[in-house]
Amino acid sequence: MKDIKGLTEEEYLEKYNSSKYEKPSLTVDILLFTLDEIRNEDIKRLPEKELKILLVKRNEHPFIGTWGISGGFVDINESVDNAAYRELTKDANIEDVYMEQLYTWGEVNRDQRMRVVSASYIALVNKQGLKEKAGDEVNDLAWFSISKELISDYTTQNGQLIKNYIISLISNEKDIKIIYKIKETNIFIGFNTKVDYKFEVEKSSNSTLAFDHVEILSYALERMSNKVQYTTIAFSLLSKNFTLTELQQVYELLLGRKLTKPNFRRWISKIVEETSYTKREGSYRPSKLYTLNKKLILKEFINI
Repeated sequence: MKDIKGLTEEEYLEKYNSSKYEKPSLTVDILLFTLDEIRNEDIKRLPEKELKILLVKRNEHPFIGTWGISGGFVDINESVDNAAYRELTKDANIEDVYMEQLYTWGEVNRDQRMRVVSASYIALVNKQGLKEKAGDEVNDLAWFSISKELISDYTTQNGQLIKNYIISLISNEKDIKIIYKIKETNIFIGFNTKVDYKFEVEKSSNSTLAFDHVEILSYALERMSNKVQYTTIAFSLLSKNFTLTELQQVYELLLGRKLTKPNFRRWISKIVEETSYTKREGSYRPSKLYTLNKKLILKEFINI
């Protein structure tokens, strides 16, 4: 078949001028999350869990000396997914990881060097056996506890929904504190919603995040909060066998709210099954261990 110029596809491709359009660079950003425990001095109390993310310290311009999400450029003969997995395993030895593409970030001036479009990915992994390793392009790696707290929300007279958050990233090991105030303005345009973000570094911070990474982190936490209600991503952060208390702690971290124990256990009973194993926690009697019941997920999974 020929086109309106009388060219076959082979002839068209042979004559095509690939320099006709400027090409943006393509990168991948990997948000690697895991769980850690906060030990209580009181042995009668169960250890609490906290969500952590692996960040890298930049050793070159731009944003030299700041912290950012792990990532890198996509090679010309490499798929975006393969680049994401390469970057993920560059900074950490990982097995049994849950990974999915989060969003594509393409603001014109998001990178001072040139036009860069980035595909971001979230990766969730249990910390047992996880070992980070530093690459050639970074000075440092550190796990930061991360949280996003809703401070206030209200609707303006013209119908805009405004939410104010505090997002905190703390590394006790490196003595780094990064805290941002976030103002999200939801603008309704017809049947669509556009979100405008404004960020302000808190005075108590002793470092900052590179590029637009605070916006990416904020969106990732919101995405996980929604997705944990209808998928099994929470189980990616746990061992194969777990207590129901541990599972509830994970759901509460990802949802950003407390759950009542009876309601949670009634809801979760549809997608877990009891094992023959137990686990002793603190001074309490051994707790039963459960595992994910994969057979029931598709037909029984409902929002919490």
